[in-house]
Amino acid sequence: MSEKRIPRRSEIEEKYKWHINDIYPSDEAFESALNDAGRYPEMLAGYEGKLAVSSKSMLDYMKLDDEITKIVSNLENYANRKSDEDTTVSLYSGYCEKTTALFVAIWSAGAFAVPEIISISDEDMERYYKEQPELEHYRLALDRIRSRRKHTLSPAEERIAAMAGEMQTSPNTIFSMLDNADIKFPDATDKDGKKHQITHGSYIPLMQSDDRELRKSAFTNLYATYTQFENTYTSVLGSHLKTLKFNADVHKYENTLEAALDSTEVPADVYYKLIDAVHANMDKMYRYVALRKKLMKLDELHYYDLYAPIVSKAEDKITYEKAKETVLEAVKPLGEEYCSIMRGGFENGWVDVYENEGKCSGAYSAGAYVHPFVLLNHTDDLQSEFTIAHEMGHALHSYFSNKFQSVTYADYKIFVAEVASTFNENLLMQHLLRTTTDKRRRAYLINYFLEQFRTTLYRQTMFAEFELKINEMQAAGEPITTDALCELYGKLNDLYFGDGIVHDKEIDHEWQRIPHFYYNYYVYQYSTGFAAAIALSERVLNGGQKEVDDYLGFLKGGCSKTPVDLLKGAGVDMTDTKVVNDALTMFGKLLDEMEQLAGEI
Repeated sequence: MSEKRIPRRSEIEEKYKWHINDIYPSDEAFESALNDAGRYPEMLAGYEGKLAVSSKSMLDYMKLDDEITKIVSNLENYANRKSDEDTTVSLYSGYCEKTTALFVAIWSAGAFAVPEIISISDEDMERYYKEQPELEHYRLALDRIRSRRKHTLSPAEERIAAMAGEMQTSPNTIFSMLDNADIKFPDATDKDGKKHQITHGSYIPLMQSDDRELRKSAFTNLYATYTQFENTYTSVLGSHLKTLKFNADVHKYENTLEAALDSTEVPADVYYKLIDAVHANMDKMYRYVALRKKLMKLDELHYYDLYAPIVSKAEDKITYEKAKETVLEAVKPLGEEYCSIMRGGFENGWVDVYENEGKCSGAYSAGAYVHPFVLLNHTDDLQSEFTIAHEMGHALHSYFSNKFQSVTYADYKIFVAEVASTFNENLLMQHLLRTTTDKRRRAYLINYFLEQFRTTLYRQTMFAEFELKINEMQAAGEPITTDALCELYGKLNDLYFGDGIVHDKEIDHEWQRIPHFYYNYYVYQYSTGFAAAIALSERVLNGGQKEVDDYLGFLKGGCSKTPVDLLKGAGVDMTDTKVVNDALTMFGKLLDEMEQLAGEI
């Protein structure tokens, strides 16, 4: 038997659960709201043929669209958050299916809108703004729609494409159920023969153990299990790639990358430049791998050694209560308002703290209109402390955007989504380093910071390159087979980590457990966001009130400007490769200090 089992949801104290009933007080209230929202497709359809002939109809339609956006957000948040509490509860997975069906119905009913909006001449649009002054509020939103003329189909064609929406969500849904609810791993065994349960939440803590036999056992057992389902995972990912290609082809994009980044108003060149910049700095990663092997005194470094602290026994147990107070201390440079809102989130049901049976793995923040909801799987360690800082950064970004922007412009683009989270992580790291005098502790923290570079700037870029290449394979008509995916993933690991680490064949299957490959070119933004966050946090820490105000202005901006312009307003130009290169230069300096400290502890 394992030493510790995962508790049931009912065994978790209420103070460690989020308050989903802040959205709807009961399942019955949700069902009533869902039923009421069923009228929206018909209401939307009533505007068909009217947007290009009536400024009043255009204004009324835009207002209705805002109303629907808010209601559907509430429905989706309730259904998905309840389902994520315990993915084995069929009632809530059913709610998710119903809200998805509603969204598709709404999307299908409103498919006429974009073609009608782009058909209006510039002269007539200006007349609309004069006839209906309230339409000025929607000018930017309408300009964004009208700028995509060449990628917009006829109303009938857009409706057909929209009707395919429910089917297109299937790969992600299947992956989620397979990976969270169905797949089970055999226990790992430590050097003393004791068993340890492997779950998505416990895997990384096991990999951070000082016990190498436990790490190897966890690594081997996890990937042996994934290998048993390799063909299923291949089929699901292959279906997802076909969906992306279908959407890109139908809407006349050159490729899936262009289609994905167009909606975020980010030039595709940013993606390619990120990969090129990281490739140009591989020497630093190879140097880090060599340093890790040396300090761990290993004849061979394996992938199951990558997460173990180089400096052992330098970390005390970090409870959730202690971690959140430390995070609050770390973000003090952002001022009292920011800190007060974060503290209120901790105290008023924003956060679901601990793992329970069936709970969705990992961590995230969902920006609901009532308030954000943060899912954690806290395990009383440094990584969990940084996860709190990360997810609360997301949460405060959503909070400020929703407070200072209308529904029309509150939803910030995903390109900037990882900036606020990583910004908070850097504030936390700098706070811990400032308040640490013990050399061993400092070395431990720097090791953790180096790991953030490895896992975020390097590893996420590797993920981004894998995602780019498998989409290119699909576009070229190459078969998406398990062997092809594993071969590609293995070669990328060789490129990113070099020959200083043993190529464990298990790592070739890591792609199977990465949910972000179903997020349509999302992962690269972890890397760009990391680089931007370092630049912004250094600016705030070394600046004054203006720099703080610039950053808070970014958090409050929603999508009221392009993401590149919002970041420029905060003091960072993401069109300049200097941002990524500066971050990698910091990585090199941290390596310098780590090498020096290693000789002193």
